Amino acid sequence: MPAAASNRSGAVSPGPRTAGDRRPGANPWRIDLRELGRRAGSMQEIDRTVPAPDGWRVELIGVPAGGDVHLRLRLESVMEGVLVTGDLDVPVTGSCARCLEPIEDTLHLDVQELYAYEGSTTEATSEEDEVRRIEGDFLDLAPLARDTVVLNLPLAPVCTEDCAGLCVGCGQRLDDLPADHSHEIVDARWAGLAEKFGTPTASSPGTPGEIPTTEEN
Repeated sequence: MPAAASNRSGAVSPGPRTAGDRRPGANPWRIDLRELGRRAGSMQEIDRTVPAPDGWRVELIGVPAGGDVHLRLRLESVMEGVLVTGDLDVPVTGSCARCLEPIEDTLHLDVQELYAYEGSTTEATSEEDEVRRIEGDFLDLAPLARDTVVLNLPLAPVCTEDCAGLCVGCGQRLDDLPADHSHEIVDARWAGLAEKFGTPTASSPGTPGEIPTTEEN
């Protein structure tokens, strides 16, 4: 690696800046507001794809860490801060709550949020968890996106709206089984005799040895 160049005064020049040296650093969710400015009515549009952080999920479904989240946002400078509006495309993966089959989908979510300037009336009169705040010349979109995504994740996701689930008898997916799929049910009262004589018994009341009934799923 070449040594850093020296200027005529003897001070060592830091050399060319890399992408990681430039603000707002390596966090693609952090937006530099210096270009937008504070003049009310100024606008800036953002159209970018950024990686999802870890932990955006509920029990059965969530956003894979590092998954591509597409942001299409408009930042508008207002008296109290910056108004963020737009939409997100977010990939999700998980398991069906009925049959446990894998699920892959994309959520299309709208967002609208005011980020308040430090010292603004909104910032001063709101509880900490009631309003998002601008940190110096930057705002962080990740908490807004995380909250929007998690609140819209289904607690019981399904692979299809009419998924029939699993057969209680064999545990197989009912949608993959024939329509006449069924299991013979042995009445616990006659289970001992059935095992001794090798004769199946019915689940309905009766004497040992009568014709067994079946249960369809």
